[in-house]
Amino acid sequence: MSAAAGKLRLGVVGLGRLGKRHAENLAYRVPGASLVAACSPVEEERAWARENLPAPRLYGEYAEVLADPEVDAVWLVTPSSLHAQQIIDALRAGMHVFCEKPLSLEVAECERVLAEAERYPHLLATIGFMRRFDPSYRDAYERIAAGEIGRPFMVRSQTTDKNDTDGFFVRFAGTSGGIFLDCTVHDIDVARWLLGKPRATRVYAAGTVALHEGLREFGDVDNGVAICEFEGGKLAVFYASRTQAHGNDTHSEVMGTQGALAIGRVPVANRLEIYGPSGVRAECTETFFDRFEEAFLVEARGFVEEVLRLRGGAVNSGMVGASLSDALEATRIGCGLRESLLAGGAVVL
Repeated sequence: MSAAAGKLRLGVVGLGRLGKRHAENLAYRVPGASLVAACSPVEEERAWARENLPAPRLYGEYAEVLADPEVDAVWLVTPSSLHAQQIIDALRAGMHVFCEKPLSLEVAECERVLAEAERYPHLLATIGFMRRFDPSYRDAYERIAAGEIGRPFMVRSQTTDKNDTDGFFVRFAGTSGGIFLDCTVHDIDVARWLLGKPRATRVYAAGTVALHEGLREFGDVDNGVAICEFEGGKLAVFYASRTQAHGNDTHSEVMGTQGALAIGRVPVANRLEIYGPSGVRAECTETFFDRFEEAFLVEARGFVEEVLRLRGGAVNSGMVGASLSDALEATRIGCGLRESLLAGGAVVL
């Protein structure tokens, strides 16, 4: 990193729907960050970068980013099946790495990343479970830690998306890992985080295809429910859906021995209420990025601040967001749910 610039020089890899949002945050809204490179194999996405980003160097291949001596860290927003090897390659290139969830679609691949990361304790590698940075979820976490609801023993959490009639996720199903690894993995991470990071012991999942028949050939569903049992008698109940009519509806509840907390139970876009002949209504968040826009931004700022702290000689605390170990557990549970869905029975982990 150039001492004169005093900033972390980043290369974003992947410029799809979410990649574009991350790139704009890093380019314009994250103090201490300098977006110097962008990578996509798709020419249309590179053209978007030329028009919308502050003149980064553009690459069509990931290896070109890793070979760029002006890049200090990579920001991976790529297909899930590529994450594990891309993280390893970044660490071997001497770069800090942020990667969108999940760490991998397979437990063995997660374990391979953790083993490799141990060789580079001076480099930060973190996974994008952004709900940990959402103000409401953070408030809930701190209240639980302060003992306000006694001992937490159960979480109910859901990730449900507005129905996409274009069928983007159907085309994506072959590489997504299925609804539980693609959607519920966030709820899995939140549940473990809020319950004190217990280890899962048994899972059960069921699902149905309510609207999108194209998912059947991939063994996937558009609506799924799951139960996860943890050590110490703690529980989590999950619901995932891709067919909501009203918008993205993400919320969680935590039950404790002396009270409970509900986070985002009403998915309103803002505080506006509209009164009319049909009654009173409120508009909903359309997408997950609308719901967690602030969390994505705080997450990016936290990553950059931590890397700059490391550059100043600090010790890697591994405490910025979800660790690789947290991501491994989320994948382990998600894979168990996928297996349960296909097998039709409970899976012991």
